[in-house]
Amino acid sequence: MAVRAAVLPAVGSPLRITGIDLPDPGPGQVRVRLAAAGVCHSDLSLSDGTMRVPVPAVLGHEGAGTIVAVGEGVGHVAPGDGVVLNWAPSCGACHACSLGEVWLCANALSGAANVYARTTEGTDLHPGLNVAAFAEETVVSAPCVLPVPDGVPLTDAALLGCAVLTGYGAVHHAARVRQGETVAVFGVGGVGLSALQAARIAGASKIVAVDVSAEKEELARAAGATDYVVASDTTAREIRGLTGKQGVDVAVECAGRAVSIRAAWDSTRRGGRTTVVGIGGKDQQVTFNALEIFHWGRTLSGCVYGNSDPAEDLPVLAEHIRAGRLDLSALVTERISLDGIPAAFENMLAGKGGRALVVF
Repeated sequence: MAVRAAVLPAVGSPLRITGIDLPDPGPGQVRVRLAAAGVCHSDLSLSDGTMRVPVPAVLGHEGAGTIVAVGEGVGHVAPGDGVVLNWAPSCGACHACSLGEVWLCANALSGAANVYARTTEGTDLHPGLNVAAFAEETVVSAPCVLPVPDGVPLTDAALLGCAVLTGYGAVHHAARVRQGETVAVFGVGGVGLSALQAARIAGASKIVAVDVSAEKEELARAAGATDYVVASDTTAREIRGLTGKQGVDVAVECAGRAVSIRAAWDSTRRGGRTTVVGIGGKDQQVTFNALEIFHWGRTLSGCVYGNSDPAEDLPVLAEHIRAGRLDLSALVTERISLDGIPAAFENMLAGKGGRALVVF
């Protein structure tokens, strides 16, 4: 059956909206009709080669939809069920999984190398990050879908698949923000906006949002920021000025740029915690001297997928949504069609907006 999709022909090439031929689901697979898919910065990192991906590929990893068919052996979902796509399913058997660190599963992305569909001309296609959500329909491994929690609209649920899990997890699991602590979030995209809401939910006393664009201040404050700083050479000094010259207890970096990682570190108080969520390229080199590491006593840590377990965290996020503490609509700056994805990529390159949502 042919469906329309956004295909990445080669690394560095523009996306092409075209028809693809999807097979019926095989054993252990499901077919999903997409309701919505978020346009995430990680998709841009795949397209420009920052993160390696077999090509040609259909990108998109943050989505939700309805099961239309299941293959042999699939029992946890059935046709008609609403599901959230899980682009990094854990295998449960590798060393990381045995330690309970499912977000570091060694086999989570093994499916990305598979051929899952073909163009109408017969060219093999790979699913960008396992799930190929930039398409009207997709076929994925059954572990790549999780039931949509009760009370969450299907289109909104798409954002749970990456931005919300990552931003919420960065604050609650990786940085472990406590009641009354001060927090700075660097980068006001979809993940950053989720982190701001998560910091508010955690009870942070001061939440400073930092971004290169002054236009994002309204978005940031609506998500929970108490203060807003336009990124510059004096960012760390400004944040210390907002926190009694101490710096924040926790800085969460969501941009993946060397300059913002360094600024997040410099904005953290002595003994505080700096958590890096953003995905930067190999050319983004961050340097520290040995004396400052000793003197400041800060903790610098990476964060993958919010250090989250989607199966456990989705019900928690759903409860926050139902209680009105977490507003998914606040993360969406524009709703677009499948044909609007290339333009949304251009907006991300220009540093505009929070998150575009493709609605099918």
